Order: sequence, then C-alpha cells, then structure tokens
Amino acid sequence: MRLAACLVGLALAASALLPLVLLGAFVIGLGYGPTTPASSLILVRATSPSRIALTFSIKQTGVPAGGAIAGALVPALILAFGWRASALAIGIGCLALALAIEPWRARYDYGLNSKASVSMQAILAPIVLVVRDVRLRQLAVASIVYGGVQITLVTYLVTFIVDRFGLTLVLAGFVMAVSQVASIAGRILWGLLADRVFKRRTMLGLLGLGMGLAAIATLASGPDWPPGLLFAFASIFGATAVGWNGVYLAEVARLAPAGRVGEATGGCLFFTFLGVVVTPPVFNAVLALAESYAVAYAVFGVPALVVGVWLLFARSDSDFRFAK
Repeated sequence: MRLAACLVGLALAASALLPLVLLGAFVIGLGYGPTTPASSLILVRATSPSRIALTFSIKQTGVPAGGAIAGALVPALILAFGWRASALAIGIGCLALALAIEPWRARYDYGLNSKASVSMQAILAPIVLVVRDVRLRQLAVASIVYGGVQITLVTYLVTFIVDRFGLTLVLAGFVMAVSQVASIAGRILWGLLADRVFKRRTMLGLLGLGMGLAAIATLASGPDWPPGLLFAFASIFGATAVGWNGVYLAEVARLAPAGRVGEATGGCLFFTFLGVVVTPPVFNAVLALAESYAVAYAVFGVPALVVGVWLLFARSDSDFRFAK
C-alpha cells in the first residue's frame, strides 16, 4: 500500500503541474512516513534484545545506500528518458517491489486491529504518547537537533566544500560520497557499540558530541587543509551526523510501552522530521546574516554539542559496560 502510494505520488509529480506536484509530494510522504514505525514493530518481534541496536542500525543503512544508488542511477535515467519518464519508472519500481514482497507479508503483518478508529484523536495519539513520557520526550527533543544537523550536512556539504576549499563540483561530490559511505559504516559500528559497550542513550550522547564538534570544526577549515584531513573531517561528520538513527530507533523501541512500539516510533519521528523541516530555512537565515557556511554549520553544531552533553550528564554509572 505504501509503495503504491509512492507510485501515485510520483505520477502526480510527473504531470509538471504545480498543484499536482505539491499533491504528489504529500502522497509520497504518506507512503514514506509509516515505513519506519512498521519496520520497528517487525524488528522488535524478530530480534533478540541483545542485538537490537545493531539490527536497527543495519536496517537503517538502507537509507544512505538507497540514496547512493539513486544518485548513481537517476541522473542517467533523466538523461536517457527525461525527468517525467524517470519519475514514472521509479514509481513502477516501487510497485514491482510491493508485488515482489507480497508473498511474505502475512508472515510479519499480523496483530492488526481492523476496528481501530481513524480520527484526529487517533492520528495525534502517537504524539501525545511521546509528550507524556519523559524518556521518549527527551529522545524526541534530541532528535529535533540531530535531524537538523543531518539535513544540513546532506543539503549543504557539497556547496560548503566548493565555497570554502575551492574544489570543483565533481571533487566536492566525491567528498560527499565519502561522508555517506562513512555514515553507513558508522551506523553499523554505533549499533554494535550500543549493544556491546555503551547503553544506547550514552551512545547517542557521544554521537551528539561528535557531530557538534565536527560542525564547529568547520570554522578552522580552509584551502590549506591537506586532502587527508578533509576526507577525515567528512568521514567523521558523516558517521556521526548521519549515523545516529539506528541507535535512536532501537532506544525508542526499548522505551515504548508494551504493544505500542509503532506508535512510539511514529510519535518520535514526528519530532525528528520537524527538525528536518524547520532547520534548512533557519540555516539559510543564519547563512544570509553571516555570509559563511562555516559559521552557519558551527551555529547548528552548538545545540548538538549541548544535547550530547545533556544525554551523557543524565546517565548512571551502569550506562557504561563492557560486553562479556
């Protein structure tokens, strides 16, 4: 159903009529939004608690990996067939995937409540759940900041590198690709550490420190940086600012009330995407005032640093443990 919604949304966007393009974006969001809550519910049922952070993190590698695949294939599709036909082709691919996984759906798609009401109260219930639970609320607040830093990295890093280092667009794109590869490796590593060494809240705090310091380090960047330092910076920034999601979702699932993992995940992701939506225009406003990508990055690195310290400060001594 969700993949079919993506096809409908892409078909509407392919019309090139602005009202239908906007409607198409909305429909695609309806298809994309429920994916993570549903997958969290499935993974909680099928995963041992001792491996839950690693499992969630491996699942989340699909996001940057899919972006990398799209980045490689979509431009070629557009050049060969045009953007409208490419949008339809991607939508048909979504439908083909839906049909391919249909035989396995019944294995995981159980526990449905066919009598559940569809009302404004039911729609807002996940948000209310998060707001009323202090631990989920803390994670939601942290995710607003982390989601904001992530979107600034993905959106502006190439432009920042071209502007700050004077590299060509191709080389800057390569640095961006390195940061995304690092984010994939980081998601797996952080998940492993969250299961074996740190508790998840502690791991999230450390990642906040990492992305905050990386963002602030842009103030010291410049064309005199050797290539190795630039790639190391991009790797650390990518691994932390884009690598936190799996650990975050695993912790949300752990803290969710019994039987409400999907609701808790959906409620927390509402705040995560709030940060994703709100941050870019604020980033642009800071950029307009400061006329410096480095300053803008540093401004948004400070809240990440503060949140990281906050998550670490509240932990108990038992939050740090070595695996047996």
